[in-house]
Amino acid sequence: MADPNKKKELMRTIKFTLFSISAGLIEIGVFTLLNELTNWPYWPCYLIALVCSVLWNFTLNRKFTFQSANNVPKAMLLVALFYCVFTPVSTRLGNFLAEDLGWNKYIVTGLNMAANFVTEYLYDRFVVFRGSIDTNERARRQKEKENAK
Repeated sequence: MADPNKKKELMRTIKFTLFSISAGLIEIGVFTLLNELTNWPYWPCYLIALVCSVLWNFTLNRKFTFQSANNVPKAMLLVALFYCVFTPVSTRLGNFLAEDLGWNKYIVTGLNMAANFVTEYLYDRFVVFRGSIDTNERARRQKEKENAK
């Protein structure tokens, strides 16, 4: 029989991936609108799109992926700290690649999104929601169902 903890972690990773894909669609959609409808340089288009994506992703992953009853302001602060590092690094690197080196802006944004996906999962799993995974009401109901079987 498979280890239930491994199965649970696999499902958590799949949920994070699916929510990240939806956040990525939001990010690329907002980026595309701003990039195509304004004459702004890369960085404000990317930055606004990133913020929209982060808010979406945090909300869904907190509730459904990590099922955390964690203090929301504390969790948001921890995520904000991650983005205090990730955002300037990815924005400056992206601006350098797109504006200074002339790389395709959509490829640069895709590379930033891929880096964000991997680093944010690890940070959320082991920092933001560490110790509070599967503690919200949804998780408690699931545990009660499993125990009743």
